[in-house]
Amino acid sequence: MIRAQAALETRMLLRNGEQLLLTVVIPTLLLALFSTVDIVDTGDGAAVDFLAPGVLALAVMSTAFTGQAIATGFERRYGVLKRLGSTPLPRWALMTAKTCSVLVTEVLQIVLLTVIAFALGWSPHGNPLAVLLLLVLGTAAFSGLGLLMAGTLRAEATLAAANLVFLLLLVGGGVIVPLSKFPDAAQTVLGLLPISALSGGLRSVLQDGAGVPWADLGVLAVWSVLGLGAAARFFRWE
Repeated sequence: MIRAQAALETRMLLRNGEQLLLTVVIPTLLLALFSTVDIVDTGDGAAVDFLAPGVLALAVMSTAFTGQAIATGFERRYGVLKRLGSTPLPRWALMTAKTCSVLVTEVLQIVLLTVIAFALGWSPHGNPLAVLLLLVLGTAAFSGLGLLMAGTLRAEATLAAANLVFLLLLVGGGVIVPLSKFPDAAQTVLGLLPISALSGGLRSVLQDGAGVPWADLGVLAVWSVLGLGAAARFFRWE
């Protein structure tokens, strides 16, 4: 049942034009544009080496947070979740299926973006295990926040808030613009955001060849516990 529901969720996600724009088109365009046009000062080295890890983090956020929040919010509004909750599929299994759908979509995103980044001259370094840990914890953190938003706000409010948060974190999360460009006080606050921890951690490993970024993993772990815990406590199915 979980496998069948996950396949259905994945097909629905990939057929949704707005979500496809968020999950595939926007990250791809950002990577290609800012890697080939000198718009933002990304420091020493090739621009794609700085941008690729940040865009990978953006892809995770767009799927696990923005896309999932919007889709789940409208499913809740139209009673889809309530009806699914009355079927033989348990509610925990439904959430598991949604998580599997997110992971499948992220794999497709990462493969596509990696191919494009390599075509643009990307030369990543570092430990693949550290990258995997960052992506898993980042997915957990954003999924918890997305489900919390979808399960507590009205669908229209979720749509507006999720897109607004996406834009704000795109600008202030170290995805395209380095955090070093912000004032010192702002850097401290922005560095605690999940998107900053994910993009910064991926950049430390893939660009700088650093070891396991424990500080960034710690930030993501805290957001994961808080987000998933709050979502499990406050999510309303109706």
